[in-house]
Amino acid sequence: MLQPRWIAMLLLALLVSGAFAWLGQWQLARAVVSSETVEKPTESVVGLETVATPGEPLRDVVVGQLVEVEGTWVAGDFLVVTERVNLGATGYWVAGHLSTGNDPEDPAVAVALGWAEDRDTADRVAAELNADPDASVVTITGRLNASQGPEVPDDGEDPFELSTMSVAALINIWPDMAERPIYNGYVVAADAPDPLTTIDAPAVEQGTTVNWLNVFYAIEWVVFAGFAIFLWYRLVKDSWEREHEERELAAGLGTETGRVE
Repeated sequence: MLQPRWIAMLLLALLVSGAFAWLGQWQLARAVVSSETVEKPTESVVGLETVATPGEPLRDVVVGQLVEVEGTWVAGDFLVVTERVNLGATGYWVAGHLSTGNDPEDPAVAVALGWAEDRDTADRVAAELNADPDASVVTITGRLNASQGPEVPDDGEDPFELSTMSVAALINIWPDMAERPIYNGYVVAADAPDPLTTIDAPAVEQGTTVNWLNVFYAIEWVVFAGFAIFLWYRLVKDSWEREHEERELAAGLGTETGRVE
């Protein structure tokens, strides 16, 4: 093994093995694909009408999308949604009914305006908005979320009190919604009116996925790296065994020659 040619062969084997190991690491890095990218598609603000259709379910790829929608608030349709968690604290949402046009055929969308820790504040804000809604056209920017399922109130509870942001339940509460189209989702407003707190609505994280084909490729490169070292060892051993056999053969021939003499 200490002969110059085998030392040179070892350096070559280590170089090849290192290259194979780097390729294995590269394949392994490609096997784990994270959804966290520098620019997420959901973080670009687009028009609500470009990613959703009234009356149809939201596609998974648009849930969490930042959207912009113009419309006017419908007087009397501001209400309070209970059991809303914001940054670890349970409180209340104030939600409103935004009409995207004056025509009955124009769709409506539910908007979560802001969060309050106590019920009195949420009720007061909803009452003030119902008493004096902004009649001008407003532009709401926020994150689009899929409608939540309705919850059946227990006996003795107010049947019109909401604990989920359910579009189906809102249709039954808001008047004149039988024939009006509505988006099957709601927008969490990026800015909340005073004294409400802006609702925490982070980007949707998709988790990571594993490409098992790349994992198998990475294992193959590791095997190839080990095989390069093993091949060098095998060549050295074969050479040593051959030289050892030749010495034994030469020694045996020398003994026989001595006997003949």
